[in-house]
Amino acid sequence: MAIDTVPPLIAAQLNYLINHSSFPIKVDQMWSGCKNPSLLDRFTLVIPFCLDYIKWDVIYNAVYPLAAPDIIFGPEDESFSPYNGLNEAVDSKSSKNGLADWNSKDPSRLLRLIIELRDAYTTYQKKRVGDVDDDRLKFELSTMLSREGIEMCTSSGIDKSEEVRFAVPLLEMDINKLVPGSTWKRPQKIYLQVIFPVGKRSPSAPRLKLVSPTELKALFSIDDFKLPPWLEGMCMAEYLPTLEEMLQAQIIDAVSSIEVRRKFIMVLEPLFGRPLEADPVFCRKATFLANSGVFTFLVHISIPLQFPKQKPTLILQSSQHFISHGAPVKSPILTDYPWSPRWEISEMAGRIYDFLVDECLNFKKFCNESMVLLR
Repeated sequence: MAIDTVPPLIAAQLNYLINHSSFPIKVDQMWSGCKNPSLLDRFTLVIPFCLDYIKWDVIYNAVYPLAAPDIIFGPEDESFSPYNGLNEAVDSKSSKNGLADWNSKDPSRLLRLIIELRDAYTTYQKKRVGDVDDDRLKFELSTMLSREGIEMCTSSGIDKSEEVRFAVPLLEMDINKLVPGSTWKRPQKIYLQVIFPVGKRSPSAPRLKLVSPTELKALFSIDDFKLPPWLEGMCMAEYLPTLEEMLQAQIIDAVSSIEVRRKFIMVLEPLFGRPLEADPVFCRKATFLANSGVFTFLVHISIPLQFPKQKPTLILQSSQHFISHGAPVKSPILTDYPWSPRWEISEMAGRIYDFLVDECLNFKKFCNESMVLLR
């Protein structure tokens, strides 16, 4: 059976695209377009745009790998012509674009082409939004012209009326630099998604939603952030400053809470000993080795973002009892212990330790009973 392979020149372009793009691009599928079906020279790229995704097919020719690829856009974007006619752009030697100036031996060329086309697509969608016959929308656009990085698009469907979506980047602060030691590969940006219905006689409030990368949840949960109300007659230019002020305050508070969690882990150390593992960046987790007589077990402590308002969760794990497939016996999540956010951190740690002195006996009994059931 033949093994599917990607021709080296094409593979170099694709690998560079995936590993060096400033925004996350994924490959949806790959297939062959030549007589040798094992040579994969075509693929679909999933490209983020306006807090959603667009899919473009990239068509290489494995027989002529030095040639520039063709790009096929989605069926809903038939009018998108980034070079005012793709064939003319390719044929024109004076036209400076990623296809006319193609160099297959430069692995960065595909990424540069996709960025160029995505920028053109952003302009194309902005023009489409500007052509929408809606006075309220035109006013909103005029108030946001000074903001950089806004993406927008129109959408409609069989089951819904036309609407315009905006992706508005928030905050000028560099969140990555606020968290020393973070391993975030890409800038952590927070966006406001704004969806305006088009053509309604009495304008209603737009649908609003905060969106951020999943990695940011280790620092700040936008799901817990309460958006300020959209008042009647309000526009985006009035709404955004209040939102950003509230958001910035909570981000700064979230960064400050890292140090609070770090001190809590340090206070646990004299009671349990040096942690076997601990989250050094966000200080959300720590694992300690403990014992009761000859019974040895691990204490996994998970510290919530809302600490100390919310108490940590505890899980005990035996180092001596194992169930099927060699998995260690673990306790259920433990939260039923005394807690008050008003206590000093040292008292919080002491209460957890006192609770586990008694709870470890129950856990030892639980481990022994689990082994009996397996016999």
